[in-house]
Amino acid sequence: MKKQVAVIGLGRFGASLVQTLHGAGHEVLAIDKDEGKVQNIAGSAAHAVQADATNESVLTELGLKDFEVAVVAMGSDIESSVLCTILLRKIGVTYIIARADHDLHGKILERIGANRVVYPEHEMGISVAHTVMLREVDDYMSLDPDYGISKLNSPKYLVGCTLEQLGFGPTGKSGVAILLIKRGEEIIVAPAMSEKVQVGDVLVPYGRDDHLESMLNEARKNYPAENAEKQS
Repeated sequence: MKKQVAVIGLGRFGASLVQTLHGAGHEVLAIDKDEGKVQNIAGSAAHAVQADATNESVLTELGLKDFEVAVVAMGSDIESSVLCTILLRKIGVTYIIARADHDLHGKILERIGANRVVYPEHEMGISVAHTVMLREVDDYMSLDPDYGISKLNSPKYLVGCTLEQLGFGPTGKSGVAILLIKRGEEIIVAPAMSEKVQVGDVLVPYGRDDHLESMLNEARKNYPAENAEKQS
């Protein structure tokens, strides 16, 4: 469903957010006090405005109270971030997402009315760390210190094997479940254990990080010759 979203602060995080939301078909109002940043993002937003988002009258004139979601994407300027969040709540914005640079900043934002606080640098650090530990993983979302959801572009040594052979599944030897497989334009949700991995598949496994690592190491060791023949 198309949403009206205001993104305030057009640094790397805010600009990326605007481009992603706009690309997904949402109506985005991009706001920053820096004219250059506004001009750079103008082609990727329904509206891009140079304005001071710490001024209540400006937020009111821009009609922010009618937006479903407002994202305070300012990070390093903590004073502006806090003041903007307070004003958005004051004028009646129903759902506010605010970016924080550290725990204290985040706790303040929660206290003054942010519905959700995000820590982009921290979350990206976790994701990158897991792609270092699990070489085949392209993206990662942590759900617990030891558990997460990964995005895995199927390596050669998995191709041609069934999920059961590889040990996937909540009752399999790895204890790692496959939530879905993306195969071209097709999305296979909760695939059967008889499903064979194909060239170009994107797997989305969930489970313990060390179990996924062990399973991939074992598959790499046991299946390379067999899979090389299947792909020739």
